[in-house]
Amino acid sequence: MKILLVEDDEGIANFLKKGLKEESYIVDHTMNGSEALYLMETNKYDLMILDVMLPEYNGFEICQILRSKNINIPIIMLTAKDSISDKVTGLNYGADDYLTKPFSFKELLARIKVQLRRDSMNNNIIVIEDLIIDINQRKVSRANKLIALTSKEYALLAFLARNHGDILSETIINENLSDMNSTSMSNIVNVYIYRLRNKIDKKFDKKLIHTIRGTGYMLGINPYV
Repeated sequence: MKILLVEDDEGIANFLKKGLKEESYIVDHTMNGSEALYLMETNKYDLMILDVMLPEYNGFEICQILRSKNINIPIIMLTAKDSISDKVTGLNYGADDYLTKPFSFKELLARIKVQLRRDSMNNNIIVIEDLIIDINQRKVSRANKLIALTSKEYALLAFLARNHGDILSETIINENLSDMNSTSMSNIVNVYIYRLRNKIDKKFDKKLIHTIRGTGYMLGINPYV
């Protein structure tokens, strides 16, 4: 699951990024409103954590702009203001939840899970042949056997699964999975594709992870063979 964190306090942002990544979330971070709007329009996110007090556009304005463009992912607003009127303003502009600073990370995590559960209530399981990916539970199984994946392996598989049937280049994968492009290894995507194949395909005659030569990778039944 991919989260956009919009927070201009570097200390809070670093704390949240570390905690969320330890929970296997992919996190993009920006410190200003303009870049937040750009990222939301050019990338796919499952949830946004949005501070109210930001340079260029504040959180209320960002929320209002996104909703006017029918971008309806869950938004959890963060603010140092705890008045009822501020909370009502945030909710009226389209926020799904509102958390007042200081807050515990466990509370934020619980609220994230609630919002993701609501958002994916009717689309929380991806089935590709006998491969089942439970997005909410982060569980993967094939032929009814659970498959243990690392956080990076799961992130890559989930991204491929959400775009199953499409050919994804290494560039697209790197751009959408920040954990992948944080390493200095030039062939990091190929390395994790290899690891996924060993876990997902190795014991099965029907292969689901494919390399389309000169183009990229695809999850599903390969129409080119």
